[in-house]
Amino acid sequence: MSSLSVRTRLLAGCSVAALILGAGLAGAGLSGTASAADDPGASSTRSVFTVGMTQDIDSANPFTGIVAVAYEMFQMEYPTLTEYSASDFSIVPGLAESWSEAADKKSWTYKIRAGLTWSDGQPLTAADAAYSFNRVINGQYERTNYGSYVGNITKAVATDATTLVLSVEKPSPIMEKLLVYIIPEHIWKSIDEKAIKSYKNEGTLASPTVGAGPYVMIERRVGQFIRMQANPNFWRGKPAVDEIVFKIYKNQDALGQALKKGEIDFADSLESNVFKSLQNIPGITTVSSTYSGFNELSFNTGAALDDGTPIGDGNPLLKDKALRQALGWAIDRDALVAKVLGGSGSPASTIVPTMYAALHLDPANPVTYDPTKAKSLLDAAGYAVGSDGIRADAKGNRLSFRLLARSDSSGGASTKAAAFIKGYFAAVGVEVTTKVISSDALTEIIGQGNFDIFEWGWVVEPDPNYQLSTFTCANRSYVDGGSTYANLSDSFYCNPAYDALFEQQGVETDVAKRTAMIKQMQQMLYDDAPYILTYYYDNPEAYRSDRFTGFVPQPAPKGSLLFQYGTWSYENLKPVSEVTATPESPGSTNTASAAPDPGTQPESTPSSSWGLIAGIVILALVIIVVVVVLAQRRNRDLDVDDDRE
Repeated sequence: MSSLSVRTRLLAGCSVAALILGAGLAGAGLSGTASAADDPGASSTRSVFTVGMTQDIDSANPFTGIVAVAYEMFQMEYPTLTEYSASDFSIVPGLAESWSEAADKKSWTYKIRAGLTWSDGQPLTAADAAYSFNRVINGQYERTNYGSYVGNITKAVATDATTLVLSVEKPSPIMEKLLVYIIPEHIWKSIDEKAIKSYKNEGTLASPTVGAGPYVMIERRVGQFIRMQANPNFWRGKPAVDEIVFKIYKNQDALGQALKKGEIDFADSLESNVFKSLQNIPGITTVSSTYSGFNELSFNTGAALDDGTPIGDGNPLLKDKALRQALGWAIDRDALVAKVLGGSGSPASTIVPTMYAALHLDPANPVTYDPTKAKSLLDAAGYAVGSDGIRADAKGNRLSFRLLARSDSSGGASTKAAAFIKGYFAAVGVEVTTKVISSDALTEIIGQGNFDIFEWGWVVEPDPNYQLSTFTCANRSYVDGGSTYANLSDSFYCNPAYDALFEQQGVETDVAKRTAMIKQMQQMLYDDAPYILTYYYDNPEAYRSDRFTGFVPQPAPKGSLLFQYGTWSYENLKPVSEVTATPESPGSTNTASAAPDPGTQPESTPSSSWGLIAGIVILALVIIVVVVVLAQRRNRDLDVDDDRE
């Protein structure tokens, strides 16, 4: 990792003496405090919690971003009507304090909390909620991420400042689970349908994003970090931690070392070897959390627009269900769990993960690792082995496919999995050429239909309606203004029988009947094999327990500490120094992390007492060297090396 120059700070509004003392303390590496100069109304110290991760967000715009880390930012900034509880995913009040269905089953009424304000001080009312829902209902681009929630909603009306009424075509089982972010109308109304596609929504210190969640964005440097500042107007109260920083590292070793050195406070999605290296270190706690994600191989089953118009250059042989089914038997899922995940997961089958036991389906005909059976099925489907060892159909079309993996997957898991898949397929006479690209590039390629197979994954909500919607015909790519845009469907699977079941479960309010439909849909997808699921993964996490406390797992007791359906941990985090005043030993790091420029890192971390001494010495010399020091400080601040490995 390259050496980075001195931390930058905003210096406006401070006295000369305070400036020099602050510079001395920062230069000495005193942790647990940060300059309050960027907030004249703040106290003299700020607590900062730094999260290390290996993937950046793809967009700060909630209508554009699709990766899980982006949704972490969205839910920190924007509220929803209801929320999933931390304990067991049960529904609890969010922006709406209560809700009810009309007697005629044609509408739902949500009572919005009174007296709320956005982070900029503007009133937050039911009108903002109505605007947010109508924007998704009426906008094509906006429906990509949130259309599955509003498919049955015809309109949203604010009858007064605290009353939102959603009209529905039919009764719906998901009206208590509408994860549509409520955005400020006074900000977004000026961003039209055309502009929204390129709108970045990146806050700055001078102009933070306007939200109503516990935090709002104040800075982003692509590929380096994102800074989130506590929202004093958050309806559950301003969080105890003043700032959350998400710092991006390009490899897992650097991530682990950063936690050991105290450069970060939390490390997410750790590789097995890095996770193990962090165990039994004083001040660090490791947790292997259960999670709701799966990874898969997705096949191009016949790329087309939502109106059925073919697009892309996918290999047409993959339209053959028999071929896709046979390839499922060629994959050693147990080996992938062991070698890619280091054992932190389990072999996957159907698209609702096992952690949602009531809705998960154990398939009737489980596909296991059996290369001999894979060969037999390929033979039966008419794919004979050629002289070069590669199978072909009766017309001589070889089973030769492109496999795309993601360069920015956590711990390089996608690249590793792709290498194994290539070998598994080669063993049964199927040729694979792998290519590693970024998630952003892959999203673009998928939307155009220019692929054969790719490796990716999903994080599944407690209610699977959203996940089920990704396989519907209507969620294939679409054309707008002459350009083709990706929708939620990435395999281009289109089955009218599946669509009919999706519509039925979407209006079935009897829990047992709806559960049966959801399981039937899982079996249908398992049999048709637009995806071959590889594994369900755990989420190995580690954090500086000598600095922060208050983490809330979701679900209890062994769920994830961060990257949840909600912001429970962020709201409850507290620096250890605020919980207990236990004296520190010299050189300890038993405090909350400091708030330097997140793009920089200290080369060493002297003890806090040495930092204080250095600060006092500098203060004593201030009258003699003030002009020189200020000039040097200015020059150093202008010379910040932001490179990161």
